[in-house]
Amino acid sequence: MKSDSQLRQDVLNELMWDPSVSEKAIGVSVKDSVVTLGGFVDYWVQKRNAEHAAERVSGVRAVVDEVTVKLPSSMAKQDEDIAQAAVRALEWDIEVPDTVKVKVEQGWVTLEGEARWQYQKAAADRAVRNLKGVRAVTNLIAIKPPAVTSFDVSRKIKEALRRAAEDDADRVIVDAADGNVTLSGRVKSFAEREEAERAAWSAPGVRKVEDRILVGL
Repeated sequence: MKSDSQLRQDVLNELMWDPSVSEKAIGVSVKDSVVTLGGFVDYWVQKRNAEHAAERVSGVRAVVDEVTVKLPSSMAKQDEDIAQAAVRALEWDIEVPDTVKVKVEQGWVTLEGEARWQYQKAAADRAVRNLKGVRAVTNLIAIKPPAVTSFDVSRKIKEALRRAAEDDADRVIVDAADGNVTLSGRVKSFAEREEAERAAWSAPGVRKVEDRILVGL
């Protein structure tokens, strides 16, 4: 078990190692293996990248992201310009369904509409998050999957987990009902937790995943 000071240094090193993160503007504090990120970055994607970098560090149980986005004046855009760019980006992405709609307010992009699969919802997020002028993205796209039985959902998720990590598959508990999946249990790392969540979203019939998996031995 790493001490909080060791974890803080590991997170700082990971932020410095990742070229997509502006680590000099980000502060790190750790208490009881929970990492809190603070400070300022120029772009929303840098905030996301910093959070993901902290999650990659072994021993981190949770990440609290309090980083604030302050766009450089040269990158500020009118909401109308951001909206037009977002619509074009969504139209050009083959994974994004044409049911997705965009709303922009003070640089904050909100995605709405419906999709059949989580990967389509994630694709819409990727399509707009790197656009100039974007301060934040809220993804409200609803998943409307084809109907399947809860038993089939649980079975397919467990099969996917065993293909990816047989040793940890039995450590994850899957409860499915009416397209809603709850994951619980304990895994060794955030990467394993993300794999379990990815497996859950990949099962047909899933429209919501609640991830309660704990990270750590």
